[in-house]
Amino acid sequence: MTDENARAITALTLDDYRANAEAFREGTRDHDVSQNIDALLRHIRGEPPHRILDLGCGPGRDLKTFTARGHIAVGLDGAEPFVQMARADTGCEVLHQDFLQLELPEGAFDGIFANAVLFHLPSREIASVLSKLHAALRPDGVLFCSNPRGDNREGWSGTRYGTWYDWPTWRGLLESVGFVELEHYYRPAGLPREQQPWLASVWRRG
Repeated sequence: MTDENARAITALTLDDYRANAEAFREGTRDHDVSQNIDALLRHIRGEPPHRILDLGCGPGRDLKTFTARGHIAVGLDGAEPFVQMARADTGCEVLHQDFLQLELPEGAFDGIFANAVLFHLPSREIASVLSKLHAALRPDGVLFCSNPRGDNREGWSGTRYGTWYDWPTWRGLLESVGFVELEHYYRPAGLPREQQPWLASVWRRG
């Protein structure tokens, strides 16, 4: 895969989200990701309020939650309709950036919340993006990730691209750029593993 291929894949995936932005907002409005938010926040050291980057914030649902809990939430998304929705609905700062061209200030965030988003990147790009997230965290900052688990295959699911990592591969990627594992778990909670399609993990900047 070339750089041009990776950019085209990302653009097509974003096009799908752009075209379906309102339906996505309605379909995910009531999703309960409190387990994931709690997993990020309980590992952040120091006194709140914490500065949190919601990576791939979509319409802004989780920005509202972080703000309601007293934190300073900053959103980032590559789809313009989501950026507009999130800014209007939350009043938070929301950055419009393509993940392949992230420009984040170094050491700026206590935590980064990457919920159901990083798996959309082609596998050849993930280490570079993870390195930028590592640099954007303050010393001892915390990264939360949630991805659909799989057997490391990648390709198209409809008009969205994805890579479905297994745990050993995902752990190796995070450790290779300097993250230290804090915990991982499968979702939804309380179900047999075959009914838990999501792999969640929490990491500290090493």
